Amino acid sequence: MAYVRWTIRILLLVILGAFLHYTLPQRDIVRIVNTYEERQDFGGFGDVFWKNTRGAPAEAPATRDVQFIRTFTSNGEVMVCRNQDTGFGWPPYFKFDTANLQTEAADAQSTETAPQWVAMRHYGWRNTWLFGGIFPNALSMKPVEGPDVQLIPWFNIVFLTVLAVILVTIWRLWRNFRMRRIDPVLEDIDEAGDAARGRISGVFDRLRGRR
Repeated sequence: MAYVRWTIRILLLVILGAFLHYTLPQRDIVRIVNTYEERQDFGGFGDVFWKNTRGAPAEAPATRDVQFIRTFTSNGEVMVCRNQDTGFGWPPYFKFDTANLQTEAADAQSTETAPQWVAMRHYGWRNTWLFGGIFPNALSMKPVEGPDVQLIPWFNIVFLTVLAVILVTIWRLWRNFRMRRIDPVLEDIDEAGDAARGRISGVFDRLRGRR
């Protein structure tokens, strides 16, 4: 039974960690090389990783023109971000300025010989094979002096600290409630069961003694 409880706990922690890793904002120092728009077909489970995929007839997959930003990170790796509004949906970033961000990204394009570095704020994952390909969603960008600028994730630090305090508080409240209300009831049930088993055992002993 203990293995089952620990398996469930670990599974819940993994799910929570993956959810937070996908949802919380990340920042990368990148060099923008291109911006473009591409038609995307939707209609499967992978729609959960995209925004604005509804509205097409039920007999045909939804299609949308999605804007993308092509970049290179400071260590030379390719990073392609989609650029879509989040609106009032999840995650709650209330992004409505997709066109403005696409214009800023187009204006910030640079070459390897004359790089212009920006800090790209985004959320989500990049995967080339999962659900036909998913991309992180760019949220904002700002110019930085160079690729070695240190970015401190203050939002994530504050959010995770507050979340940890809330979870610890909930756990302590549950523990205290269990110790005051549930454990005594379980102990009474165990004692009642032991007493019942003792009486039944006594009855059988007397019956055997009469034979």
